[in-house]
Amino acid sequence: MTAPHQPRSSGYAAGPWPAEDGGPQRQGLVEGLGSLVPGVDEAFSVVSRLQIATTMVITPSSDATYLLTHGIGDEATVAVEQIDPDTLATIARSADLPGGRIWPGGIGAHANGDLYVAFGRHLHRLSKSLDLLASVELSVDAPHNSFVITDSGHLVVKDFGGRLPSGWTGDGTCTISVLDAQLTLLSQLRLDEGSIARLSCSGDDVVVIGIDHCITARVSRDGIITEVRRTMYRTEAGQGYGWDPVLVDRTAYFLDNGEGSEAFDGSFTGKGIATAPLRLHAVNIDSGDHSSAEICGLPGGLIANPPLVDPGRGIAVGYDSSNGVISAFDVAGGVIGPLRWQRLQHHASHLLASSDLGELVTFDFNAGAGVDELVVLSIDTGEELARSATDSPVQSVLFPSPGRDRSIYYCSLTTVAKISVHTVKG
Repeated sequence: MTAPHQPRSSGYAAGPWPAEDGGPQRQGLVEGLGSLVPGVDEAFSVVSRLQIATTMVITPSSDATYLLTHGIGDEATVAVEQIDPDTLATIARSADLPGGRIWPGGIGAHANGDLYVAFGRHLHRLSKSLDLLASVELSVDAPHNSFVITDSGHLVVKDFGGRLPSGWTGDGTCTISVLDAQLTLLSQLRLDEGSIARLSCSGDDVVVIGIDHCITARVSRDGIITEVRRTMYRTEAGQGYGWDPVLVDRTAYFLDNGEGSEAFDGSFTGKGIATAPLRLHAVNIDSGDHSSAEICGLPGGLIANPPLVDPGRGIAVGYDSSNGVISAFDVAGGVIGPLRWQRLQHHASHLLASSDLGELVTFDFNAGAGVDELVVLSIDTGEELARSATDSPVQSVLFPSPGRDRSIYYCSLTTVAKISVHTVKG
């Protein structure tokens, strides 16, 4: 089985892929996946199904694969399915669980063996067989875009402060809530600026990318959260706010110019509104040291997801979904260095990479064909190694995850798919 190639959080299940991006540091690195590049007498196979508002697939143990989906509307519900890892057929399904205003939530497997789901203004605890064990309504009537689990086993969740396609927007603040595994609220921290990004954490330190600042908060062993540092990253006229941070060696890497994602109409192409070029940022969460680099230097950039950093190779990969560019940079000591490679490609989702093989999983929305395509790149050079259709008619802005040997799971707002390399029978 595959396993995340990144520091393990003791708060999560020890299975192959227990949470979005493989864990709370959001490194998206996996080892043991096997090559996604077909060889002689091999080809891609795609198994897919129509699934509106799918979000992510996780594999918290070698014998269970789960899919998170949700409904539509301001009082949307959320549900979890256990799916067949090969056919994607539903094996079991939870009840429709209370949610709220729509923004993709999250699911994670706790070290205690249970599943937790955040969606809308609710947090739910489920057994492995998808029985509901507990639910809590969170204090802020807003979407809560997933959660992280600290090393101490606490769940940390935050409301989403951006603009929804319906026109609803937050009040310019955000509230971080800390709960124990029984879903008892232990403490809250209200920040004086909004935050659109998902939380990340390293140990018991939680990183929040606010509208203007990269903020670090610490959760004590008894569940009390306090702010410990903030660093201004939004300093240029026309610059947009940042999204999810990737944590590597106490440095938070993230992309800015996230405003405008509510204009998604099947892709992000041409939807950017920022006048300053989109940048990759690196902020040391202890010292506040900050470096950045332009992805492509063009105005009108837009992203809604994090970069990817391979610390072993010293490479950080960012992208501009509106202008259709992917760029990779050399990084060392938490500082972004020179441009390593760049290519034109319409990528928008979270990223995934095989750390042992140097294969980078990206996507490319082919508007002419009306399909999102898997593109496997060399993370070292940017060379295209393989390409396959995904069966999705819209661009993914969500989460890929590793399957069993030589396969990945793909999610978009219309489609869940498994894309595999298989031997062609003569």
